Amino acid sequence: MVVHWWRRPEDPHRRRSLFFNATGCVLSATVFITAAITKFTAGAWVALLAVALFIALALRIRHHYDLVGRATALHPHSAEVPEHRLSPIGGRAQARADPSPGAAAGSRASGDDDAEVEENPLEIHNLTLVPVSELHLASLRAMAYAASLEQPVLALHVSPTEDEARRFRHYWQVWGDHLPLEVIVSPHRAVVAPLINYISSLHRQRPDLTVTVVLPEIVVRHWWHRALHNRTTPRLRRALRPLTKLVVTTVPFHLPA
Repeated sequence: MVVHWWRRPEDPHRRRSLFFNATGCVLSATVFITAAITKFTAGAWVALLAVALFIALALRIRHHYDLVGRATALHPHSAEVPEHRLSPIGGRAQARADPSPGAAAGSRASGDDDAEVEENPLEIHNLTLVPVSELHLASLRAMAYAASLEQPVLALHVSPTEDEARRFRHYWQVWGDHLPLEVIVSPHRAVVAPLINYISSLHRQRPDLTVTVVLPEIVVRHWWHRALHNRTTPRLRRALRPLTKLVVTTVPFHLPA
């Protein structure tokens, strides 16, 4: 926490929080060192070994995330974006309504909302939804795949606060605003429930829509790294499976060795 507050010079509570956390750090370190010296042969060496192993594990995890961050970071030569907005093109896509819920409210299809009766390709009205947690190469690859289908595409971002939502919109504008974006503020940092509610709202407003959810997925080379990634993607797949008129697909992003 000392390091955390040291890196936030703009925070108005920085000095007070830094003082209390630094005091607690010094007292805890004093007690720890004293107990380790006086009780070393009585079993304190076990605690020292456990702490050392835990620190080593934490450093290895941090090192892995740093490598992933560098591998997925956006830079001019790895994320060439088109000059024009990645809107769907073609006669069928242009004839459809705006995919956003507000524009879809005035257009309802007849029939049972829960019925899946599309056996003819012309009866299927597609909307591709891409959940975007942050702008990196994996999410850009998922959005590029969705746009290549030449169907209406909507990017969806879930933010924990209004400030984070404004910050993401700014990043989106800097990127070029190539796709329509919808931002949902979820104060409890929930991702799955807001996404399900959003899709359910879409189906209530446009029962004729078949929603394809495109999820970016980071693929690691070692099995012991799997626990550090893609915990949200399997949860989303399981949660979305019971919904009707919904297709879930993943776009893998393979990390280098």
